[in-house]
Amino acid sequence: MQFCRPQPGETTLDKDELKTQIKRLNSKAGQLKMDLHDLAEGLPTDFENLMALATETYEIYHQLNELKKRLKQLG
Repeated sequence: MQFCRPQPGETTLDKDELKTQIKRLNSKAGQLKMDLHDLAEGLPTDFENLMALATETYEIYHQLNELKKRLKQLG
């Protein structure tokens, strides 16, 4: 799921669209953060899922950071 880089031929997002995507990602990021916290509390149970969940959480927060930078650039 790529939110931050427009593909060739795509138009860039306006401020309202960026805000909408940021809101959606914030919600998803918060849920992933809670899931990661719950998994960490239960360790060593389900440790096999740790890397996948941590990677997904990192990617969402990275995308969120990039979108916020773009929104700031738009002023």
